[in-house]
Amino acid sequence: MKINNNARVVLEKRYLIKDSQGKPTETVEQMFERVSGAIASADSAYSPKANCEKTAGEFYDMMTNLEFLPNSPTLMNAGRPLGQLSACFVLPVEDSMEEIFEAIKQAALIHKSGGGTGFSFSRLRPKGSVVNSTGGVASGPISFMKVFNTATEAVKQGGTRRGANMGILQVDHPDILEFITCKSDNTEITNFNLSVAVTEAFMEAVLADEDYDLIDPHNDEVCGTLSARMVFDKIVDAAWKNGEPGIVFIDRLNRDNVVPSQGRIESTNPCGEQPLLPYESCNLGSINLVEMLRDNNGRMEVDYEKLGSTVDKAVHFLDNVIEVNKYPIEQIDEVTKKTRKIGLGVMGFADMLMLMGIPYNSEEGVETAEKVMGFINTRGKEASRKLAEKRGAFPLFDESVYAYKEEDSREIRNATITTIAPTGTLSIIAGVSGGVEPLFAFAFIRNVMDGDELIEVNPILKAELEKRGLYSDELMKKIIAEGSLQHIPEIPQDIKRVFVCAHDVSPEWHIKMQAAFQRHTDNAVSKTVNFPNSATHEDVSNVYIMAYQMGCKGVTIYRDGSRDSQVLNIGKVNKKEEHSGGCEQCEHLEEMRRLAARQKLEPRPRAEVTMGITEKVKIGCGNLYITVNYDENGICEVFTNTGRHGGCPSQSEATGRLASIALRSGIDVQTIIDQLKGIRCPSTIRQQGMKVTSCPDAIARTIEKVLASQQKGTSLAAPLAAEEKEETSSEEHRTCPECGAKVIHEGGCVICRQCGYSKCG
Repeated sequence: MKINNNARVVLEKRYLIKDSQGKPTETVEQMFERVSGAIASADSAYSPKANCEKTAGEFYDMMTNLEFLPNSPTLMNAGRPLGQLSACFVLPVEDSMEEIFEAIKQAALIHKSGGGTGFSFSRLRPKGSVVNSTGGVASGPISFMKVFNTATEAVKQGGTRRGANMGILQVDHPDILEFITCKSDNTEITNFNLSVAVTEAFMEAVLADEDYDLIDPHNDEVCGTLSARMVFDKIVDAAWKNGEPGIVFIDRLNRDNVVPSQGRIESTNPCGEQPLLPYESCNLGSINLVEMLRDNNGRMEVDYEKLGSTVDKAVHFLDNVIEVNKYPIEQIDEVTKKTRKIGLGVMGFADMLMLMGIPYNSEEGVETAEKVMGFINTRGKEASRKLAEKRGAFPLFDESVYAYKEEDSREIRNATITTIAPTGTLSIIAGVSGGVEPLFAFAFIRNVMDGDELIEVNPILKAELEKRGLYSDELMKKIIAEGSLQHIPEIPQDIKRVFVCAHDVSPEWHIKMQAAFQRHTDNAVSKTVNFPNSATHEDVSNVYIMAYQMGCKGVTIYRDGSRDSQVLNIGKVNKKEEHSGGCEQCEHLEEMRRLAARQKLEPRPRAEVTMGITEKVKIGCGNLYITVNYDENGICEVFTNTGRHGGCPSQSEATGRLASIALRSGIDVQTIIDQLKGIRCPSTIRQQGMKVTSCPDAIARTIEKVLASQQKGTSLAAPLAAEEKEETSSEEHRTCPECGAKVIHEGGCVICRQCGYSKCG
């Protein structure tokens, strides 16, 4: 197989079957055998003479040659008891307590099986409305989004994929202003991507600087007006600050609704590329465009014969997935099979352009996108029609738009054929660029276990530089430091022209490329428009308007560094002043050096008498009583006790004991605080203007309070500082929490291209 070592590590960690000890019990090749055999078995349902073994061989070759890969749940679950193979689901959220919590239950089942869910909260009555059944007051859609978010936090997807949601609210909902700003705090609603469903009428009102009506979803009556430009500016401002919310052009999704008789499309999957009706699911797969090239006298070109054959097999594969899939909810099984939607997309597009010598940010690049995706879309529909000749059209064909198409009303097997997904982990497995995004970086440094640094370079660039005798580690370090090739004098201009990364591509070219793919895609295109940190609100506004005018179905932006938090350092330890020696602190440091030289730290004995505080802190599962004591040498011990409502007493006690040993061994107090603070568990609680995320987090905050009081010489009697606002550190948004590598933003999510970690929200 062609997969590189990084891909093999990701597969072993996240995809292969494991035993009870977490060790893989199948090889990568056996995984592909498992998947290809399970998917090919669907052929027997349509013909008793079907050669399933031959089909399985074709599927196996296509995947192991990295020509095509299905979405992650198919790789993880095909041929296994769980058998849930879809990535994308949309669930309805109706306006009653029973229906809201039914949707939460259904979402939990989907997340457990490895899928992501999309919701529209537009049917929920606005905050402050009277609830007739109780005489109470409605809390509004944002409050229920937080309930969905908490439920997602609590569900672990078998250790393979994290729960992810899309939350959408119609722009004419009375609570739209609260929705736009509900993720201004990066620690809130962390398992959701958000998008505002904007209408054509709203966008026209923005351009004309007019007011528009707000509609109460409970009775469909006008209940107020807002300035369209003001609302649009608030969307722009929120997105400028941290990339949320995105925009979905909801009327365009419904313009392309194949079966409008089944209702309106209200939501998409978490990354926005798959609009679906309530209870629909979709199976995605992507063709690796790098493997669709051939050498023609030293110049790379698209091998359309191979691409066509791959499209045919991929459509066959994805239609079979619908048949063998074990859906988590009976309604999803029923609704999905009525339309049989599939989503065939691409990955490695940026790599393909580089191999062809075409700049991403050029008219030639856009024309290549149009030609390649136009071919895939046309060939995919033809493949689906050929399947319909043998297997029949999708059941709702007669009431679909296809039945009345003048140019071609032949039966077709699948209501939609093409979707452009971000391909996060799949592109890591294939060793290519993600989806239709430009390359994020050409080189980076990987830290290996022995402390050495390993320079990783894009293989296409490396080959080109080596061919010209330009490659060196020193040059690669310059590229890493610059983040781009554009300002490095040693690199020839013709290389700079072709090898452009995400931040070399202007926002306008991002939109032009997205629009080019959208023109030949049935569903939608997942694409992030990258901005430099210096981008203005006007820059973001212009891109949103450009996306609207160029026919995109949605737009997501990310301004570099915009999720970095300005952490308020209450009682933060100042850097120690330099000392010339002889003082108590220097003697203590010298003792630490002697201990370190022996490669052993020994805790000093506990003093006979200590002073300190015991603080009662509310945690998500009750009360936690935290005692922090200190002696003449500083903070020396921590211990805890839980209230009668329980909690995690053993874990809290262990945290306290380890912290105590570390404190008396001379470990810097602030280091201990930094290690414990921000650790999360599903049970979090907000109190006095801050959020306690776990027992270790609460312990860290109490230690921090004692430390701050010692430094300031203030009383310890005051409760935890209300003005302190818990925020996520900038590192959490820039680096992978599992391996520490830099993460990138794609389709509203973060993805680590080193270990495969991904998170939406």
